[in-house]
Amino acid sequence: MSDQPKTSLEIIEGQLRELDAILKQANKDLNTVAGSERVAKWKAKTVALLAQCVGQREAQEFARKHPGPSFTNDLLEELTDEVEFYRGLLVALAKTLQPSAGVPTKPS
Repeated sequence: MSDQPKTSLEIIEGQLRELDAILKQANKDLNTVAGSERVAKWKAKTVALLAQCVGQREAQEFARKHPGPSFTNDLLEELTDEVEFYRGLLVALAKTLQPSAGVPTKPS
């Protein structure tokens, strides 16, 4: 096994932890607007990291994807759905890099 997949998995795991922290902070502060802004910044950072560690194609795929519309009228639920959408994309990418990876599918 080369060092590249391990490094890529570590980066993805780090981004998942950051995403969890954003949602946790938004829940604590009850500030979904700031949470959404943090998710947007997180996504831009994640796209750049993915371009470096797994390739431009995968980074562009991630950048293009957005969660569908939500009509819950509950801003915290909508933010949670957005976080889970991006979490799912990163977990799926991690599985393609190493199917036996212990990448968490839910926040711990």
